[in-house]
Amino acid sequence: MFKDNLIQLRKMKRLTQEDIADKLDVTRQAVAKWESGETMPDIEKSRQLAEILEVSLDDLVNYASRENMGMQLPPKGKHLFGVVKVGEKGQIVIPAKARKIFNISSGDDLVVLGDESQGLALLKSEKLLAFADAVRNRTES
Repeated sequence: MFKDNLIQLRKMKRLTQEDIADKLDVTRQAVAKWESGETMPDIEKSRQLAEILEVSLDDLVNYASRENMGMQLPPKGKHLFGVVKVGEKGQIVIPAKARKIFNISSGDDLVVLGDESQGLALLKSEKLLAFADAVRNRTES
């Protein structure tokens, strides 16, 4: 997984092995060995590499596109949680990983926003209300 993710991300960023090597203060040959799976970078180089490639260290090391509908590794902070089915009454089940990352619990109020060209978005109502208060306070000042 690591070597495949490294190759994919480096190419997506239009970086050469030499570019990566320069940024990490290693040789191009070291990067080539990482990409071939012959060796692995140490944890600090891996962390720096994830930063350069704008992904989480966990995703750089563990992301498997075949387990994620063949989708490429998303940028840091972006997530693909999978596919959900809409029930008869329009209900959906938010995947556990999404609930954990966004701290969504049973009983939370969510606001559903829609843009016909962009799709739907869910927000915790408290976040939207805090944003509205901030805007209101700015305009009153």
